[in-house]
Amino acid sequence: MPALRHLADDQRPLDPHDRRRGLRGHAGRARRLTATRTVLLCTEAPAPYVRAAESAGLASAFDLVVSHPSEDPGDALLGRAEALLAWRPIPRLPDRAPRLRWIQSLTGGCEHWLASPDLPSSAVLTCARGTHRLSMPEHILAALFMVSKQIPGIVLDQRESRWRRRVNDTLSGKTLGILGLGAIGAEVARKAAALDMRVIGTKRDAAPMAHVDQVLGPDRTGQVLGESDFVLLLLPSVPSTRGIIHKQALALMKPSAWLLNFGRGDLVVDADLVEAAASRRIAGAVLDVFREEPLPATSPLWTTDNIVIFPHVGGLHPRRDELVAELWVDNLRRFASGQPLREV
Repeated sequence: MPALRHLADDQRPLDPHDRRRGLRGHAGRARRLTATRTVLLCTEAPAPYVRAAESAGLASAFDLVVSHPSEDPGDALLGRAEALLAWRPIPRLPDRAPRLRWIQSLTGGCEHWLASPDLPSSAVLTCARGTHRLSMPEHILAALFMVSKQIPGIVLDQRESRWRRRVNDTLSGKTLGILGLGAIGAEVARKAAALDMRVIGTKRDAAPMAHVDQVLGPDRTGQVLGESDFVLLLLPSVPSTRGIIHKQALALMKPSAWLLNFGRGDLVVDADLVEAAASRRIAGAVLDVFREEPLPATSPLWTTDNIVIFPHVGGLHPRRDELVAELWVDNLRRFASGQPLREV
């Protein structure tokens, strides 16, 4: 299958303006394999997924069709798709994809799918849980070091050719409060404990965890806010967590405390955070997720000097698509044989 090999080897993003036979495809060629069941790949980087299917010996069992996520795949393709790989729901998916039985989300969480009216009830939804485990904890540690060692200020001093010896703080002995002690939170706790930090946090079942000094229920969120030198948000976006960091919550934090949001953008009331940071009610914030992405240029979050913006890069690393592809192809094998899927 030379066409398939060409697709797998080409790492360039899809060209959304290049088409063949009405299908959006990689570099203008929507690749179709000799197969019986259609799997739709809505991604800019299909190569790792096609390679994984080839390596697993599944390429001939499915018709893998690539569609650029910026464009609608079309009713004809959706009408025959039995499986879908995508970042987000496709409009009117239940009506347009009657044969769809499995959706693999490219995101670690699926709450945006679960809240969407475009999620078919006939399809099993699986997420990419665990694929951020390499990069996200390191980004969070980088944020901790960045603010404790005043790295942004040091970079600014260099740009202005200013020799200024800043007195930096240590992480040892500080308290890290994690709201949302899931898999990522557990790994952050392990790394923070190695730095002699005290780690506390919230979890729904409040069961003891390794490297966490105190695990509390969500009803003790105020205690975590009040005791922490760094408050890390790793919560999903659900009705009980949206807007959880508001004016009253920020007032519970120490004036010297930093807020780090690597969970979901709508956990924070932006106007309240800007006010708290600008007035030095808290030391500042590091944000990797936002209510609207890309963050509009007019947002005051950009111009508040003690708010650091990460452009939603916490989970990105060179091997991320390979890790998701490993999960996806295992689920593809299970899907082919009628076995239960992983990360439902």
